[in-house]
Amino acid sequence: MADALGDLAALHEPRFYAEDSIQTETFSKELCHEAAEAQSGLHSDTGHFVVVRGSLIGRHESHGWLGAPQGQEVRLRGMADLWCAQGQVRDAWILRDTAGALAQAGTVTPQQWARARIRAAGGPELCDQPLSPDTDLEGPYTGRGNSSPHADDLVERLRGLMDGDFLTLGRDRSHPCTHVLPGNRQCIGSAAAQAFWAGLRSALPSAAFRVEHRSASVEVGQAPRAAVRWSLYGRHDGAGRFGPATGVYLHVMGMTHVEFGPTGIRRDWTLIDDCAIWTQILLATGDI
Repeated sequence: MADALGDLAALHEPRFYAEDSIQTETFSKELCHEAAEAQSGLHSDTGHFVVVRGSLIGRHESHGWLGAPQGQEVRLRGMADLWCAQGQVRDAWILRDTAGALAQAGTVTPQQWARARIRAAGGPELCDQPLSPDTDLEGPYTGRGNSSPHADDLVERLRGLMDGDFLTLGRDRSHPCTHVLPGNRQCIGSAAAQAFWAGLRSALPSAAFRVEHRSASVEVGQAPRAAVRWSLYGRHDGAGRFGPATGVYLHVMGMTHVEFGPTGIRRDWTLIDDCAIWTQILLATGDI
């Protein structure tokens, strides 16, 4: 709620644009024991999992988390995995391209923003703790999604990227393929996408890659789509996207959405929160 109010305060006349969504039904076996019991007396369609992507666009005309206003238009893209029941969101995983909004505002870098946020909260002991396997709370939804040809295809491509097979970015894809990347980067072709994936993996070369959830949709009149939520967890023991190696443990939550064309993937959206990762680095190294 605080983040949402902060967006409304910083951006003049904000407009939200829903870009895409994938919805699948969920079952009791995908819920924790308490949630499954609560759902047992309800109709099965009251529980469903939704993957969403959208953008908030407004003019930066007020002071707030984006810094001193510069008057330019800013686009804040977000992705979310949501488990809903009885008309309410019960469990949520949310990513925002904070670094991309900062880049458009032209105020501070993700590292500077993370340091200022820690200081403003009163220091490491009082600031919000970043997501990690130690701080992650188990919610009611424990499912991993459903296997399907398009979702499985995306998972295998992501595994290839994590194994250093960057040629997968151009393999069997419709041309040109559009990539939307963290930091408000958008490109056609694989060069910038390869730089992103190589920079991320080189920073965390020994980190464990895990597929957290997969979804897909094939609807009449629409291109097939797939979405995967994934994570990396391990030591920051390489130079790359987050500067020189620090040796601290980092957790990266990522989301990738794709749209398939006749010969392969034609549009690709991937998001991580660079600011959240820099927060982890600063808290672990004490560089506040």
